[in-house]
Amino acid sequence: MKTPFKLKVVQYLIRIYFERWSFERNPKRHQERMWLKLQKHVLSRSPKYNSLEFQDLKTFPIQEKKEFMGDFNAINTQELDFNEAMEIAVKAENSRDFTPTIKGLTVGLSSGTSGNRGLFVVSENERAMWVAVIIQRVIKWSFKKRKVAFFLRANSNLYSSVQSKLIAFHFFDLLSPMEDHIRRIQQLQPDIVVGQPSLLKLLAEAQKNNSIQIQPQKVISVAEVLSPEDEKTIENTFMVPVQQVYQCAEGMLGQTCKHGNLHLNEDGLIVEKEWLDNNRFIPIITDLRRNTQPLIRYKMNDILHATECTCGSKMQALTTIEGRMDDVLQFGQDKIIFPDFIRRTIIGASPEIDNYQVIQVSYRELSLFISDVELWEAAASALDAFFKSQGIPNIAIFKSNTLRHEKGSKLRRIHAKSSPTM
Repeated sequence: MKTPFKLKVVQYLIRIYFERWSFERNPKRHQERMWLKLQKHVLSRSPKYNSLEFQDLKTFPIQEKKEFMGDFNAINTQELDFNEAMEIAVKAENSRDFTPTIKGLTVGLSSGTSGNRGLFVVSENERAMWVAVIIQRVIKWSFKKRKVAFFLRANSNLYSSVQSKLIAFHFFDLLSPMEDHIRRIQQLQPDIVVGQPSLLKLLAEAQKNNSIQIQPQKVISVAEVLSPEDEKTIENTFMVPVQQVYQCAEGMLGQTCKHGNLHLNEDGLIVEKEWLDNNRFIPIITDLRRNTQPLIRYKMNDILHATECTCGSKMQALTTIEGRMDDVLQFGQDKIIFPDFIRRTIIGASPEIDNYQVIQVSYRELSLFISDVELWEAAASALDAFFKSQGIPNIAIFKSNTLRHEKGSKLRRIHAKSSPTM
């Protein structure tokens, strides 16, 4: 007899509670036990990995998105065909009807910030697990019914699974006009607002000019990098802390703790670190809970900034998701500048700068957009002085009058010419 979906969610709520307790008690032993379980019950059904069964994780190949998508047919455990699954996902994107499945499995596309769209597939059990993690670690359990305004580029059976008698999920399509969002959210009066920082800032502006008057109990930032200046603007407007969720096509990777730091969900992940310096690293993820599309030693394109946290958790804490390797500026063969330095320099030029974008046109040319044109010279001068202090002279900085941001996509404030070689 098939277990009802909501009962599965309850079962997973109990399961992840004990898995977290197990991790905090003994992280290494917990991960080793889950790794063996994954090999026995999941990797044994994957054509790519079944020959590597019961071997050390380090013997498995590291993959980036291109290789991971190329091996889709061999990796998945349900004999799914990439072209067939992609056809369903693309059709859903174009029609905006996200209910179709393949063999009862939910399919979807990542937004492809790096230029390569990713295809993800999850089972009903994985959807139930995701909902349990969201309830336990993000939304939190409550017997009071709450309305959630969820701003997304694309809906999914995964996201709408949150819907219940206690949680009313309302999907806001990012491709719809902003005027429609303003009207709907004012009528809805949501308890929880989830969206990209660029969207949350537009809502904050609408709140300031009295186009809307909402009082959310929680504001949750997803998808884009949340800069300190955007975080401050949103918090000061809605008078609640902005929580962050590190969520992508590769899974539910982390969320903000009560002390304001992000923590990676290492009770269900093994995170290998490719260090860039003493604090920054690129994560290589092995997901210990996925069973339809196993994620083994998947090298992300994100730059994470490690820190210590006093909340008591042994899960890796982060001060920020600094950006992507695509955001790292490279000058010549041996000079790279991480995006956080660019952000700090521009914001440091004037406390009134809150909307900007830097695009590297060539190794000697940058395009700089500042929303308040009167502050452009200050920002350009600050960048010029910073580059000279780093031994990078003669960088031409040109004025841009437009912000490059395609509707429905993630806003990237810093664009590198090409990804640097580390």
